[in-house]
Amino acid sequence: MRTIVIASQKGGVGKTTLAGHLGVAACQQGQQSVVLIDMDTQGSLTSWWNARNADTPQFASVPTVASLATLLEQLEQAGIDWVIIDTPPAVTELIRQVMGVADLVVIPTRPSPHDLRAVGATVDLALQANKRMVFVLNGAASRARITVEAAIALSQYGAVAPTVIHQRTEFASAMTDGRTVLEVNQDGKSSEEINALWEYVSNYSRK
Repeated sequence: MRTIVIASQKGGVGKTTLAGHLGVAACQQGQQSVVLIDMDTQGSLTSWWNARNADTPQFASVPTVASLATLLEQLEQAGIDWVIIDTPPAVTELIRQVMGVADLVVIPTRPSPHDLRAVGATVDLALQANKRMVFVLNGAASRARITVEAAIALSQYGAVAPTVIHQRTEFASAMTDGRTVLEVNQDGKSSEEINALWEYVSNYSRK
């Protein structure tokens, strides 16, 4: 079983959107045993999953972070292949403990100076936990020079996913009723980006 933790100290970078979309992408690409876990007290991923009509990805509730390791053991024994964990926008002991169970930490960031300055604390936590990490540029404007500059800056700290997720309203609109762009417009550019990102992240987590 592989566990992917999506983390960033900054809010508004798209952690929940990526968690849901990567979970659906995994299922559509043949990984049926995928479980999402929402560690954010705001419960956005939980609300999205509760609005879904589809049975996959599955969802597991965790009452406390102390019970997370036990739950993961149970999921592995049950034959689950992938677990994707959404986390709150903060740098706390909870995030540190959640990172401790990760095979890969995915750090989404928007390509802006403010977001890039904020990424350091999350990187420090991943390094302290001795965890592999990968940056995902999310919410990028099309053909914006700053996206390239952001990728170059982030590459000094770790791997940067070659797929950039661009800003499109369909990401938010699809999630309002428990779906993703993969289910609303399977042949669109947004779906193409998500599928490519999942392929990269899943392969990178196995290295």
